Amino acid sequence: MATLRDIKRRIASVKSTQQITKAMKLVAAAKLRRAQERILEARPYAFKMQEVLSSLALRADPQSHPLLLRRDAGRKKKTLVIIAADKGLCGAFNSNIMRRSLELLRATDGEVAMTLIVVGRKARDFYRRRPYTIRSEQIGFFDKLAYAHAAALGQELAKAYMAGEADEIQLVYNEFKSVATQRVVVERLLPIEPLQPSEELAAIDFIYEPSPAAILESLLPKHVEVQVYRALMESVAGEYGARMTAMEAATKNASEMIDLLTLQFNKARQERITRELLEVVGGAEALRQARG
Repeated sequence: MATLRDIKRRIASVKSTQQITKAMKLVAAAKLRRAQERILEARPYAFKMQEVLSSLALRADPQSHPLLLRRDAGRKKKTLVIIAADKGLCGAFNSNIMRRSLELLRATDGEVAMTLIVVGRKARDFYRRRPYTIRSEQIGFFDKLAYAHAAALGQELAKAYMAGEADEIQLVYNEFKSVATQRVVVERLLPIEPLQPSEELAAIDFIYEPSPAAILESLLPKHVEVQVYRALMESVAGEYGARMTAMEAATKNASEMIDLLTLQFNKARQERITRELLEVVGGAEALRQARG
């Protein structure tokens, strides 16, 4: 049975852990506020650009730009961009990404050659231990995420597609829905999916200025960078939300454990006091009988 000293030591240890989880929750909440503001501001621009490019891809000649080309013949080469976190302690945030990406990888047959671009230390460490080809690694920038990080990754993806090293590129990331909810999204980045036109839209004839080729040359690389940036910001906001929720639950569990240990401590102390009283009374009774 645990002694009073052991129970006191456990209470102190749990209280120390509770202070850490409470501090981590506050830090995550502060970072989440900024990340949430950024993603809410960026979403309308990214979605509108996606809509414009999808509409443009519908009317443009697929041969007018390498990023519009579709390659369906022969053995397909696919690149999966897996976006996880650099750190843990954020609930199922990372494990959900790994589980979904593994499902995608295992669902492919011999007709598809898969390569990976892993973003975040958790994704890198996970796939280093598995027999998949990792094209590149991107780690250590989430706390200071800037557009330049997305631009570098977007340019790498665009070059790989234009060079024929990838016939399809997909993003796998956590979309931020709320503080307590993140949804794993699998999104095709390249080739750009043409917009399915309505009858009204199909009847409209557009005039391009300066020219469709010039517009595509300018917008398509920017589109890739913007969509990658949005996915990274979604992941960052989702990570902070998941960590805040996980640390709140951990703090609550620590509080419940402290209450349970305190009750156990009080019960053990009461038992010891009762036992000592019984020993004193028993000793006094034995002494009285000896004198009597």
